[in-house]
Amino acid sequence: MKKLTTYTVLASIVIFGLFLPFIFDLVYYLHPIVLPVVYILLFTFIFLVGLLITGQKLYLPLKVVDLLISMYTLALLVLLFLRPNNQSYDSYNLIPFSTVVFYLSGQVSELVAFYNLAANVGLFVPFGIYLKIYRYSISQIILLSFLSISFIEMMQMFLNRGSLDIDDLIFNIIGVIIGSLIYPVFNKACEITK
Repeated sequence: MKKLTTYTVLASIVIFGLFLPFIFDLVYYLHPIVLPVVYILLFTFIFLVGLLITGQKLYLPLKVVDLLISMYTLALLVLLFLRPNNQSYDSYNLIPFSTVVFYLSGQVSELVAFYNLAANVGLFVPFGIYLKIYRYSISQIILLSFLSISFIEMMQMFLNRGSLDIDDLIFNIIGVIIGSLIYPVFNKACEITK
């Protein structure tokens, strides 16, 4: 496990370093906490893939998982609500996939378009895994995701910290669903103990 951890640290630093110029551009649009969040997600992904490849398993107490998801949630809330003031947040979109069409039109930076689409899915995958740890059904996961993400979207608009966007809601829920669907693979690499 020590060798795997060392390789994971090295690989994640190299990959993160290669993408750092692009990631730094994100700080203009988002809170600087995006840097450690992206690195931690990259490290976690590489580590879990390494566990699967080597057939090793990580055992984590449920309390540690609860603490980690709480810290992750807090970091996401910072990303969602503490953004730079140099942006306009007075818009809303209730037409599904119109933001996607806008991003694909070339009117916005490719980095911003990619990050928004990928992040709207990827950043919510851990929540799907977490809800499966607690044995929520897929319908419960979809309902809970819909309610909580809708609340966040509305709060962003009312607090003028983001725009209300149906596409964000759709892609966030897709991320949670993907997380719940890959839970069996996650469980092969990481077992949660009570």
